[in-house]
Amino acid sequence: MLAPRNLPSRVRGRGPVAALLAIVLLLGGAPAVHADDLDDRRAAAEREQQAKEDEREGLEAELEHTDSQLAAAVLKLNEVEGRLPVAEAELAAAEAELERAEREAAILAQRLADAELEEAKVTQQLKDGSGKVEDARADIAQMAREEFRGSGDNSTIGLVTGAQSTEEFIDGYSVSSSAARIRARTLAELQDAEATARNLEARLSAIREIVTELKRLADENVRAKERAKQAAVERKAEIERLIAEQERLKARIEQRKHVAVRNMRDNEQELSSIEADLKGIIREQEDRDQRLAQDRAEREARENAPGGGSAGGGSSGGGSSGGGSAGGGGAGGGSAGTLPFLGYPTASPVVTSSYGMRFHPVLQYSRLHAGTDFRAYCGTPILAPADGTVLYARYLDGLGNQVLINHGYSSGGSSVMTSANHLTSFAVSSGQQVSRGQVIGYSGTTGTSTACHLHFEVYIDGSAVDPMTWL
Repeated sequence: MLAPRNLPSRVRGRGPVAALLAIVLLLGGAPAVHADDLDDRRAAAEREQQAKEDEREGLEAELEHTDSQLAAAVLKLNEVEGRLPVAEAELAAAEAELERAEREAAILAQRLADAELEEAKVTQQLKDGSGKVEDARADIAQMAREEFRGSGDNSTIGLVTGAQSTEEFIDGYSVSSSAARIRARTLAELQDAEATARNLEARLSAIREIVTELKRLADENVRAKERAKQAAVERKAEIERLIAEQERLKARIEQRKHVAVRNMRDNEQELSSIEADLKGIIREQEDRDQRLAQDRAEREARENAPGGGSAGGGSSGGGSSGGGSAGGGGAGGGSAGTLPFLGYPTASPVVTSSYGMRFHPVLQYSRLHAGTDFRAYCGTPILAPADGTVLYARYLDGLGNQVLINHGYSSGGSSVMTSANHLTSFAVSSGQQVSRGQVIGYSGTTGTSTACHLHFEVYIDGSAVDPMTWL
């Protein structure tokens, strides 16, 4: 029970009345152990939801380059399954609150009935007692009138001087003493009756305060019960919706699995096709360079032969078209801690998914993720990582809008090409010369992508490699 200092000041020190109100004020809480259990359950559910939210970016990466509808269903299912335990915990809390409110309502109703019964009882006692006070006051008034009319006759001196005999004196004195005792007793009864009336009035006032407080608490409890009932109804409806949505999404995922498998194979074929295409371009370039070198050698041989052209004038052959002009410089990346291909003004971009084998969480299928994903919100400018020539600014089913740049040859003699994928729009066109840091497009989520980001690929001699080893 609450200590007296915790009770409202108006009911302190009122004995049983204060104790009664203290009991009323203690009705509010459900058992502490039960409340702690609900809090723990809610906290656990919220942690589970947070874990689902934290894994979402990884899940988006795992679902990239798969069927977009399957990916959307899996991500939505992740969201639903994160919310469901929280909604269930909220329902349990709402039902516990409703149960507490209903239990409190029953106790309040009983307390109010008891208090109103006590109020009626005290009111009747006060009414009955008021008659006794009036009677006692009437008796006192009558005695006072009689005393006034017979003033002096019953004094002790009068008894002594007026008595004709000892017997007469004793009889007179006895009558006088008896009257005095009656007056004293009547006066005491009046005092007792008035004190009782005052106590009853104070008690009645306190009881009426309790009745008023009980009615206020009852009204407040009605509102709390309605709120708890409404919250329970809403959470039940939400849980039913979530469960139905969960089942719908699971069915959707099952329906899209075969499409997703086909899309993944198409993406693998797309990568193979890109690599084959690039290797073909490299071979053509190498054949062209070889022919140019052979032509140059033959021309120089003719010029140096006896009777040939002038010895010093033969260097007009144009040189190799191999693109060494952009190649070596591009391989170094940017300054330490900064990547050159995102239009961020300050900090380095965040890697959200690395190059390598990736396991599909739904299809249970491993495949190569042939690039590195960087966090790039929709519309982020994408920059050329090095000088070069735009081979393609095109759309592919898997990679979406792609800008593929030929950077020529590295200092080690390897062909270097890069591609930026899933762009929302282009800023360059095929065949265009670009410089390091030039905007080539803007990040997006085209193709088989689940969210805006940059999927960056590097091709060395026509084969996809880990971009981070090149950068």
